[in-house]
Amino acid sequence: MKKSLLLTALVGSLSANVVMADTIFGLYAGAQAWNMDTEGGFANSSTLTNFNFDKETKSTFYVAVEHPIPFIPNIKVARTDMDTGGSTVLQNSFTFDGQLFTSQTNVNTDIALSSTDFILYYELFDNDLISFDLGVNGKYIDGDLFVVDATDSSNAARERFSGVVPMLYSRFAVGMPLTGFGFFAEGNFLSIDDHTLTDYQAAVTYDVLDNPAVDLDLQLGYRVMKLELEDLDDIYSDIEFKGFYAGVEVHF
Repeated sequence: MKKSLLLTALVGSLSANVVMADTIFGLYAGAQAWNMDTEGGFANSSTLTNFNFDKETKSTFYVAVEHPIPFIPNIKVARTDMDTGGSTVLQNSFTFDGQLFTSQTNVNTDIALSSTDFILYYELFDNDLISFDLGVNGKYIDGDLFVVDATDSSNAARERFSGVVPMLYSRFAVGMPLTGFGFFAEGNFLSIDDHTLTDYQAAVTYDVLDNPAVDLDLQLGYRVMKLELEDLDDIYSDIEFKGFYAGVEVHF
């Protein structure tokens, strides 16, 4: 009898500690599969050339840490891969990395591109029904752009570019009590100098698992990322990535 009481007390104590730890310190980790369409083009000058790109399924991974310490922001780090490619018959002559591709040339184009977000944010409002976060994001863009003549591989060009772009970050979430369903919208925005970047998504969520130790949510959403760059490492672009995604998030 004493052993049973001791075991019950121990389990209760551990459960209470888990709840308290979650209240004081929260860890979120998630992954998404993004069915991505790509439209637009790029160049070494403001006169852009548009290309055809294939539909791709790409990944996003993120982790966030939240805490109750005043004045110190929460942190979220997210990485998204946006590699894609395609084949295009040029309608006009195009010079890239010093290489000339004449009109009516069939070129293969590859984009090796990733976005890494370093987000610092505050929870301005947070309860089971509504939450609102606001902060700043240092979005690190890293890419390689390849163009090659489909019939003459010796005529090829490559440009690499990278840079950190500061952005405004916000997130709004709504819970639907007793249903397990929820909704959130998240966005990163910038319009400064000649750069215009937007990265926003919205999703419906469903709680598969919800207990004091761990939460598990499924996500079904839509995301759009638009990169209008003006002379970032000698790269000009107007490229939009968009499409539906499915994801999962775990909260400890």
